[in-house]
Amino acid sequence: MAQARARKAANLSRQEVLRKERAAALGDPVRGITTPFIKSFDTGVPLPANSEETSQSQSLPDARKEKYLNYSLAPHELEDALARSEALSAPVPSSVQHNPSIHDIDPEAEQKMHAAQHANATEALARIASLANSSSKDRLRANIARCVATFGRHSTDATLPGGRNVAVPIAVSDTPAAQRREPGTLPDTPRAGPDTGSAEVQIAILTAKIRALANELERSGKTDKMNKRNLRLLVHKRQKQLAYLRKKERGGARWQHCIETLGLTEGTWKGEISM
Repeated sequence: MAQARARKAANLSRQEVLRKERAAALGDPVRGITTPFIKSFDTGVPLPANSEETSQSQSLPDARKEKYLNYSLAPHELEDALARSEALSAPVPSSVQHNPSIHDIDPEAEQKMHAAQHANATEALARIASLANSSSKDRLRANIARCVATFGRHSTDATLPGGRNVAVPIAVSDTPAAQRREPGTLPDTPRAGPDTGSAEVQIAILTAKIRALANELERSGKTDKMNKRNLRLLVHKRQKQLAYLRKKERGGARWQHCIETLGLTEGTWKGEISM
């Protein structure tokens, strides 16, 4: 009995040593390496490039400086709403008032009061619409939109090598590019909208969900078994997408751009992941 216990303890200690060696060699299979793009998932706002912008961004939240806003708002919608509210709340000129004698306020003072009230309303709406005051659901929505814009092939085809061939119009079908095409082959169909289904976009979206769920598990403790299972499913789903992308791209530009931006190590796709 004592020998069996000793063998079991030795096996457990060996497993712990192997687990630490694998973590040191391959990296964390859940989080990987924290890059600036990954760190920005916590706020939903891209991190500034230099230190001066970083010190300015630590002030009060301001939706006028953000591209993705709270409550699924677009920046132009917020600007249009502010402009419309300013026009609707503007003081009525005395020339069109029915009874001007009722208003004893000086027109200039009334204009200054209106400008101050509109400035206060603009500041309040900018803080409310900022992602810094958003829920985790709104931050995840903004992160998914950023992943589509960053990794979607509708934007990376122009910057990364190996882009797709766009369909050639009939008017330029006699160009040298069209003449070099092999007979019997058809050009690729033009994209109808943003690319949301490619492997790199799905990997980025899964990474955003994994980070949000891992942060929640750190706060809630070890008793949330349902979210533990959900995290394990997301990690394994990302592992399959990474294996597919690596096999298809064979270490090409898209693969390097994906793993370097998301900070994904070999531990996120190589071998068996046990959690």
